[in-house]
Amino acid sequence: MLDEPTNHLDVRHQVELLALLRAQRRTTLVSLHDLNAAASVCDRLHVLHSGTVVASGPPREVITPELMADVLGVRAAVVDHPLTGDPLIAFDHRASAGGPAVPAPETGTAG
Repeated sequence: MLDEPTNHLDVRHQVELLALLRAQRRTTLVSLHDLNAAASVCDRLHVLHSGTVVASGPPREVITPELMADVLGVRAAVVDHPLTGDPLIAFDHRASAGGPAVPAPETGTAG
């Protein structure tokens, strides 16, 4: 049983630790706030909201844009990770689930 084992680790060591845990092929209960990491290394996810399990199952079934909005209050898209095929959550850092999106800055040059 591990509570936030990747907290305060740099990305390389997070990846190495989670790969090591996965390679053990033992039942391990891990509490993670990094949902992308959880979706890539866990066989099953249990999502808690206000102390209640609101979703449980394989990552592909549990991780949805609706869940991100309902539980976390954020807009997100769930796509396939280009390297692994695992679910990958792309968060909209410009808006909450219920708020208006902030327009993207214009790019390019006037000419």
